[in-house]
Parts: sequence; C-alpha cells; structure tokens
Amino acid sequence: MTARVPIGIVMNGVTGRMGYRQHLVRSLLAIREQGGLPLRDGSRLWPEPVLVGRNEAKLRDVADRHGLTDWTTDLDAALARPDVSIYFDAQVTSEREKAIGLAVAAGKHIYTEKPTATTLHGAVELARAADTAGVRHGVVQDKLFLPGLRKLDRLVRGGFFGRILSVRGEFGYWVFEGDWQEAQRPSWNYRAADGGGIVVDMFPHWHYVLEQIFAPVRAVTAHVTTHIPRRWAEDGQPYDATADDAAYGIFELDGGVVAQINSSWAVRVNRDELVEFQVDGTEGSAVAGLRRCRVQHRAATPKPVWNPDLPSTDDFRAQWQEVPDNEVFDNGFKAQWEMFLRHVVEDAPYTWDLWAGARGVQLAELGLQSAREGRRVEVTELRS
Repeated sequence: MTARVPIGIVMNGVTGRMGYRQHLVRSLLAIREQGGLPLRDGSRLWPEPVLVGRNEAKLRDVADRHGLTDWTTDLDAALARPDVSIYFDAQVTSEREKAIGLAVAAGKHIYTEKPTATTLHGAVELARAADTAGVRHGVVQDKLFLPGLRKLDRLVRGGFFGRILSVRGEFGYWVFEGDWQEAQRPSWNYRAADGGGIVVDMFPHWHYVLEQIFAPVRAVTAHVTTHIPRRWAEDGQPYDATADDAAYGIFELDGGVVAQINSSWAVRVNRDELVEFQVDGTEGSAVAGLRRCRVQHRAATPKPVWNPDLPSTDDFRAQWQEVPDNEVFDNGFKAQWEMFLRHVVEDAPYTWDLWAGARGVQLAELGLQSAREGRRVEVTELRS
C-alpha cells in the first residue's frame, strides 16, 4: 500500500470566491480526490487543510459541505500548530501583509494570492523576512497556466514570431453596479481604503505574464479612471466607488517590445474570451485567450486593401489557424499548487516567489504614479 504523507496547510480566506472555488475545491481537495500528490520516493503527499477565517458560520458551512472538521477563527492558534507546514492567504488585499508576516514569524512556508501587499515597501519587507527566516515562498501566478497562454508560451519558445514587435491585451467585462442587478464582484474591490482598484488587482497579473512569456518590463505609461463612481453594496446600500475600475497601460519591454493592455470592469465584451492577447512579430502573429490560441504565419498572411467605398468580403477570423492542445491541461491553480508542494517537500525548482510578487506590486505602484503625474515612469530593479 502506498504511504500517505500528510502536510498541514492553513488556508486563510476560503470563504471568498477565489479561495473557496479555485484553491480549496479545485486544487487541494482535487489533489485528495486523485489519491494525493505522487512524490519521487513513491509516497503520496496528502494535503490537510486547516480552514481559517473571521466568520464562524461561513467556515462551518464550507467545512460541513466537504466533510472537513479542522477550522478556526483563531489565526494565531492555527499558526502555532506543529503539524502545519504551509500558510496560504486568499484574504482581501488589505489583510494579507499582516497575516503573512505572522506566518513567516511562525516559521511556516508561504503560498499566497497576489498582490502580496498594498505597498511596494510592504511586499519587499515580506520577501526579505521570508528569505531571512529560511522558509519557502510562492505567489499565485495562475494565468501562466491557462491553456491559451501555455500555447502562446510554446510559440514564443519555438521561435514562431521571429522578432516580437508588440503585445496587445484586452481584459474585462461589465460588473453590474448592484442596484437593479446584483454585482458579480465584492464591493470592497471598488473602495480604495479596502485595497480595491483594478490597477492593484490586474497590473501584478500583467507583470508576470509579460515578464515570464516575453521580457522584463522597463517602463510604464498609464491612464487610470473610475468610470462608475456610485455602486451598491451587498446589503443593498449605495456607496461611493473610490477605487479605479479601468486602466489603460503601455508597457515597454526589453528588446523593444511594446505591450498595450486595457483592463476594465466597465466594458461590454465583444471578443471570444474575457481576456485576449494579440502578439505580432516579423514572422507571424497569434491571438491567445483563456483556452484558445490562433496563429497567422508570415507566409499565410493575406493582403488587405483599404477601400471604404466597398463592403469588405474578407472573413478575417477565418484566415487564422487554431493551435492544437497537444497535451491535457489541468486546472491552472491546481497545477501551481502541485509545483509549490513539491518545492516544499522535495526541493523542486520554483521561481514565482515573494520577490516575483513584489515586482508585480511595484508595477502597480508605478502605474498609479504614471497616471497621477501624467508621464512615463521607468521600472528599476528590486534589490534583496
């Protein structure tokens, strides 16, 4: 019989949408459903979640729903347990820095959602503290594991594009204001005092997508705004939306690549997926979304002619070729969890640490600075 090796994981924030659905159900519980995580010695690692949160009723409901019994509202007590090795954080952004600091002080390995802190200073201090404590640390960078972006990364590494010229990204959807239809995002996302704002939320994503697939970001120019200034909270009461809900950014990358990404919670979708990136190079182009990726090679590029006096007869979308899967794509959050768990117990390679998280926070801060000052801002290298 295969040996089962338990590993205790404090999961803080599992009553929220992301913490519950992606990290608990579709990651750790999914690993248990497959019989644990196979290790090199033939044993199987068995995650033992310890659910932590502030709302006792919600915690009990989540635990009962999945046959779990280990939950508490006392974070300090959970971190003091010797059978816990990892602390995971999916709380609201404003609560994250303090909790991770406590976990580092308790000697726990750290795995966390992004952004890792509300300020660059806080994010850097967490990374330094974790390094000093000698604990392993990782940051969720889930979009790197999306099938569409996995295929895009495959094209980049295979040299499909030749010299990459530009990246254009469109992300977002209409988030209902909450008056006549319930909002599909929590109200704290639209209050600056609670750590809300699309720049703080999405620029760390764009940072790791650009850095990991293409090249490091060297400068940013951004325009940030709040298109919808009044929204309605979960209790039906109106509130002032003080955080930005749209950002329009230009990112300059190493090698002369120019990336332009629009992010908005006040846009109606007229594209195939909620996020899409078009990459243009001297030898070919690609359009990648969450799952699909289509290409057009230089040799197969048509020759459009501008003539506004006649209707176009070109079916432009039909001129692109679908990139095959060529592999089975697991849930991206689960795949990264498995990599981090192997990093902790087997010293497997892992690059997406708290320093990577800090670089994402840095880009968000610089984007807000660019918008505030109306100028291009260079990105300096972080020092450990």
